[in-house]
Amino acid sequence: MSVENTHHGAAAIAALLSRCRSIFFIGIGGISMSALAELSASNGFAVGGSDKTETELTQRLCARGIKVFYGHEAAHVDDYDAVVYTVAIDAKNPEYLAAKQAGKPLLSRADYLGYLMTGFSSRVGVAGMHGKSTCTAMCTSIFLAAGDPTVLCGAALPALGNSPCRIGEGREHLVFEACEYMDSFLDFNPTLAVVLNIGMDHVDYFHSMEQIHASFLAYAERTGEGGKLLYNADDVESVNAFLPFRGSKISFGLENDADFTAKNAVSAGGVTAFDFCHKEKKLCRISLRAIGKHNLYNALAAASAATLCKISPEIIAKGLSEFRGASRRMEYKGTLPSGATVYDDYGHHPDEIRATLSGARELGFSRVLCAYQPHTYSRTAGLFDEFSAAFADVDRVFFADIYAAREENLWGVTSKALADRIGEKALACGSFSAVAEAIQQEAKKDDLVIVMGAGDIYHVFDLLKWESKA
Repeated sequence: MSVENTHHGAAAIAALLSRCRSIFFIGIGGISMSALAELSASNGFAVGGSDKTETELTQRLCARGIKVFYGHEAAHVDDYDAVVYTVAIDAKNPEYLAAKQAGKPLLSRADYLGYLMTGFSSRVGVAGMHGKSTCTAMCTSIFLAAGDPTVLCGAALPALGNSPCRIGEGREHLVFEACEYMDSFLDFNPTLAVVLNIGMDHVDYFHSMEQIHASFLAYAERTGEGGKLLYNADDVESVNAFLPFRGSKISFGLENDADFTAKNAVSAGGVTAFDFCHKEKKLCRISLRAIGKHNLYNALAAASAATLCKISPEIIAKGLSEFRGASRRMEYKGTLPSGATVYDDYGHHPDEIRATLSGARELGFSRVLCAYQPHTYSRTAGLFDEFSAAFADVDRVFFADIYAAREENLWGVTSKALADRIGEKALACGSFSAVAEAIQQEAKKDDLVIVMGAGDIYHVFDLLKWESKA
């Protein structure tokens, strides 16, 4: 059983921390938590934390003078005044229980982030069921070209030295990824709420589109007086969700009437280019290294957000031209001895899978093969029909066993059932070693292989034989 979010709010947290000099982070090795630890250290707090194992992120924290414990023990929190935790921890976590018993301020990750962001004058929060990390990465490229932003992303970014965060010296612009799971984003305080799309996901928490509409509307309303909402005019669910919104509402889109639009879009050789327009007026020509209609939307949203933050069209075009992607978002991994090219992707929802595989077709490979690890039993069962149809653009798909994450298989769903529904082009491999063997045997020259999923399927890369660089 996991623990719940706190909802103290920024003012209450400021009061709770007024006499605190040190903060301990339970789950400090997570992408978001490690970023918050760094930002807290830059704010003058003595910072420490714990996680299960050593990773590149924990090594990075240690290099910055942040103490990291491996394993969870009650004594770890003794020397710290306050504790921040991720809701992914178990309610019986000894550090959490020790802090609670000692009466130390306990703050959930989302609540604490909501407090931290109030120190910035311009706060751009990128939300949506799909594309958040990529759009945040695109915003990062633009805002870096414009100045000195602070960035909190859900993926490691090459532009930030493969870090998920950047701590700017000033406190003007904060660009952050706003996650909807468990309504975490309802603790955030954006001045510009960006919403890329809305759909059914996280079926272990969201049970209807009405519930999801209400959550995203509440997120938009977090902008408060003087804030703005930027939403996708081509996304029907977004349009419906924001009908009751009474604040400043700006739209972007390709197909419907929108304030910001992309005209004359072309894709070739892994590059997408388009005219970025505001109310039919061309602002600049944008060219970026990304494929697929979904990335056109991501870039349009990033450019629109930057314009609303008074960044010039010239800087926007320059920033997006320097965009180099995000970790595990169609990330190039290498070439197999057969000559097949391999990419890594984080996609784990049917809409994401369809968009990525459709974009992959644009790259001109002879065949597209996909190795996929379904993420959570509840999502796989709840969206089973959608997953069955999501692999239409692949020639072969190899399924690993479902990544359980926080769940038990109460639905009786399996990867084999998904493969059986898809038919002959699908193979239920089960283990990572079997997935790697299938890739090695079937991938040929001029094939594109995408290893996909939000769990731990990246371990497949360690089992593949790669083309020699000698």
